[in-house]
Amino acid sequence: MKVAVTGATGFVGSRLVERLQQAGHTVLVLSRDADRARRMFPSTTFPNVEILSYSPLQSGDWQQQISGCDGVVNLAGAPIAESRWTPERKQEILESRTLGTQKIVEAIAQANPKPSVLVNSSAIGYYGTSETATFDETSAPGEDFLAQVCQEWEAAAEKVKDSGTRLVILRTGIVLGLGGAIAKMLVPFRLFAGGPIGTGRQWFSWIHREDLIDLILAALTQPEMNGVFNATAPNPVRMAELCQTMGQLLNRPSWLPVPDFALEALLGEAAKVVLEGQEVLPKQTQAAGFQYQYPKVKQALEEVLSKA
Repeated sequence: MKVAVTGATGFVGSRLVERLQQAGHTVLVLSRDADRARRMFPSTTFPNVEILSYSPLQSGDWQQQISGCDGVVNLAGAPIAESRWTPERKQEILESRTLGTQKIVEAIAQANPKPSVLVNSSAIGYYGTSETATFDETSAPGEDFLAQVCQEWEAAAEKVKDSGTRLVILRTGIVLGLGGAIAKMLVPFRLFAGGPIGTGRQWFSWIHREDLIDLILAALTQPEMNGVFNATAPNPVRMAELCQTMGQLLNRPSWLPVPDFALEALLGEAAKVVLEGQEVLPKQTQAAGFQYQYPKVKQALEEVLSKA
């Protein structure tokens, strides 16, 4: 199988490329920074990986390379919570997802032969935030900025169906692995200053990175998978429980909270990504028969922290 991957140098994408390579598949990495991608995936270690420079928001010759790919995994998108949401930053967050997906769909429409499946990333931000509601794949969308982004993102991906290509949309929660959110949380814990962010009552819907990769691989290879699936573990926790578990595993205190105003001062409106949450259940994912390696947060954190 030959798979084109965008966002391949990111936290999830880099591991996906490794797993595809290990399984004997050919990978076409579409990267804005081809030199960086070549450093990450040297040909001596990744002989089945091809690197292609592309401009994700522009049509171009790169689109022709989608012809002959069996599947496409679209993970590209500007980081959500790494800086304040200025009007310009909001536009970048939106366009990196919607226009980027439009160009992938355009490439698939032009391809001959066409990929049989597009696995397109989305996020649980689709549902909005709540401390009391529970969401699954059938729940209505929220009304905040991230919910609007996810709706437009998914709408752009839906157009691939016009080409006869199967579409799987993965609404992804917080990904646990050695990197990402956990890497940022480890620093205060190691300094004996760990604790819940904000009230600690906000829901934390998560998935272990290996389970997310398994789900992507299932979406690529199982023709019966169609539509929207929540890429979250079946046991979401509140922030306070997550931090308490981390403290226990690290043998560090977990009582010192990060106050709301500190994050709001740093990130402004973007702070809501971590100060507010949602309880998301993967009903469609489980109904499809997906088996989690790490269904509970303690075993997921044990695996992650054992490598830290």
